[in-house]
Amino acid sequence: ATVNYATERAHVECDPEMDPQELVEVVEATGYEAQVRRAVGTVHDDRTGGHPAEPAGGHDGHDHGPTDDAGLRELRQRVLISAALALPVVAMAMVPALQFTYWQWLSLTLAAPVVVWGAYPFHRAAWVNLRHGAATMDTLISMGTLAAFGWSVYALFWGGAGEPGMTMPFSFAVSRGSGADEIYLEVASAVTVFILAGRYAEARAKRRSGAALQALLEMGAKEVSVVRPDPSTGADREQRVRIEELVVGDRFVVRPGEKVATDGLVQEGTSAIDASLLTGESVPVEVGPGDAVTGATVNAGGRLLVVATRVGSDTALAQIAQLVTDAQSGKAPVQRLADRVSSVFVPVVVALAAATLGFWLGAGAGSSAAFTAAVAVLIIACPCALGLATPTALLVGTGRGAQLGILIKGPEILESTRRVDTVVLDKTGTVTTGQMRLVDVVAGDGEDVERLLRRAAGVEHASEHPIARAIVAGAIARLDDGEPLPVEGFSNHEGLGVSGRVDDAEVIAGRPRLLGEHGLAVPDDLAAAVAAAQTEGRTAVVVGWDGSARGAFIVADTPRSTSAEAVVRLRGLGLEPVLLTGDNERAARAIASRVGIDRVVAEVLPADKVRVVGELQAEGRVVAMVGDGVNDAAADLGIAMGTGTDVAIEASDITLVRADLRGAADAVRLSRRTLTIIRGNLFWAFAYNVAAIPLAAAGLLNPMIAGLTMALSSVFVVTNSLRLRRFTPSAPATVD
Repeated sequence: ATVNYATERAHVECDPEMDPQELVEVVEATGYEAQVRRAVGTVHDDRTGGHPAEPAGGHDGHDHGPTDDAGLRELRQRVLISAALALPVVAMAMVPALQFTYWQWLSLTLAAPVVVWGAYPFHRAAWVNLRHGAATMDTLISMGTLAAFGWSVYALFWGGAGEPGMTMPFSFAVSRGSGADEIYLEVASAVTVFILAGRYAEARAKRRSGAALQALLEMGAKEVSVVRPDPSTGADREQRVRIEELVVGDRFVVRPGEKVATDGLVQEGTSAIDASLLTGESVPVEVGPGDAVTGATVNAGGRLLVVATRVGSDTALAQIAQLVTDAQSGKAPVQRLADRVSSVFVPVVVALAAATLGFWLGAGAGSSAAFTAAVAVLIIACPCALGLATPTALLVGTGRGAQLGILIKGPEILESTRRVDTVVLDKTGTVTTGQMRLVDVVAGDGEDVERLLRRAAGVEHASEHPIARAIVAGAIARLDDGEPLPVEGFSNHEGLGVSGRVDDAEVIAGRPRLLGEHGLAVPDDLAAAVAAAQTEGRTAVVVGWDGSARGAFIVADTPRSTSAEAVVRLRGLGLEPVLLTGDNERAARAIASRVGIDRVVAEVLPADKVRVVGELQAEGRVVAMVGDGVNDAAADLGIAMGTGTDVAIEASDITLVRADLRGAADAVRLSRRTLTIIRGNLFWAFAYNVAAIPLAAAGLLNPMIAGLTMALSSVFVVTNSLRLRRFTPSAPATVD
């Protein structure tokens, strides 16, 4: 079970053999709502107020305040009314001149609704937990305020405090006295107001911290113009429907300025799509028939007719929102210490308060001084900030990342980004555009160029590799009829090339090494052409049959315009970039020199990438790998670039929605910044308790000041986390 007080959600996973409905009934019996998620055995607890009962501990266990509009209004009303009633109580207690003949009875009249009604959320939460054998932070607040109020009632009715003309001096520290004529109504009412005000400030700040995710969830279109046959005439007719009514296969219209309703393929029209709200990329992308478009992006140009391919929870926007939500529900390793402390903190504090009471009584300070110190310990020790330290920073950080097209899979990823010192970059599609094109065809002596093109296109046509597609496209463009020959017995030799029977000949296409393994010799003129291409950073594919190589196809891929700048940014973060590719050494070094990478690992088969990462780790390095997100499992941190596929999101630790390597540097910066904020929050939360509890136990802290300090500590943690909303991508770097 995971409870997140920033999002006010609990996530429970159980054994598939259990009946999830039983869990739902248990949750509902404690006063909350729950529903079964699509995954079997998963229960989602929708918080309605209060806090979840957690006998096992592990969270701060109190209600940090509602974040919906109705809840905020109710909490604001509770704060204002309680403050209006408590102000005269505090004033009379602190200023002896205001203590008229029966002032203490007026204080009781004003303080009673504050302690009973104003502090009701704390009492209710404490009671719910007590029924389950748990003590939480609300327990401390409830005990402290009720103890102060109860003592005052006792002193008024059975002690000497109710006598006419009674006056009482005010002190910030404990003082010796009998205690029979001392009342603490100002403590009970002021602590309630301070903590309520703190909760209200937290709730408002949490709304701001979750604004990025809320904006993401509300980004999609609400209505769509669907093209469907008219039942009476059978002719296509455009009709406006709600987005929930859209199904896969529907055709819908996207006019200029409208949002794309859902993921789909363009059937008619051309336009430019602005995806900045989803990816952070400001430059619109040109689309036409056959191109994919993503829901929630904006049509910046002409009219489009789109066929829906994914709707509802299957869309890229829904997957991104779910990923961000799941990430915010997790816990970073740095939070574990706070969890362990919180699980035993409340019982320890109660014992410490009892010990403080006993010590002061034994020291002869009197019941008044002993009681004051004990109540101060109960209130100041409440470690509310510990429970908020991680989730609020995580909420803001992951939400801001989603706005920039950076999807952080979970809080544990933050620790990895801090330790990474080496980043391995896949060449094709990461450092380069991945758009290969055929730039030259070198035919061997006496070889017919058309036959070479047809056979090469025929065998490569069955492959999905970018180089194969470039050869096929280039060959078709050079042929008159534009049709490759059919292939039989096709085989893919991973990382080396392909082979198959084309035009009654066994055709081999790939690296010279593959042809050598099949007994095909490479003539000197073709070997020279291959060497020249590799020197220029291009890729050469040799094609041969009947015992000899017949020609070479020269394919080129160019670095992305932002890759050199991205490498500068990665170095600025203390990361050493390593270029990893299956291409030959000279081609890889040519690309590396253009973007500023010194270390190159070339001619690596896909299956060997894990081995290369392992070798780097054996050197004592902590490795991040930027690529397609599928082959990154061996790395300490996997970053998938320019993809939103289910497989990439599942396999990678961080997903960059747009195809820009600079996003990898921004992802590391954002993750490190978020972790720094979390650590800062935890430090101040711990430091506040460590410093304040001894002061309270020593009798140097008035319970009212303790309540104010405790409330301010929680507000500090939330507002400190909100600094992440100002995170911006790095300014363009200077590249020589």
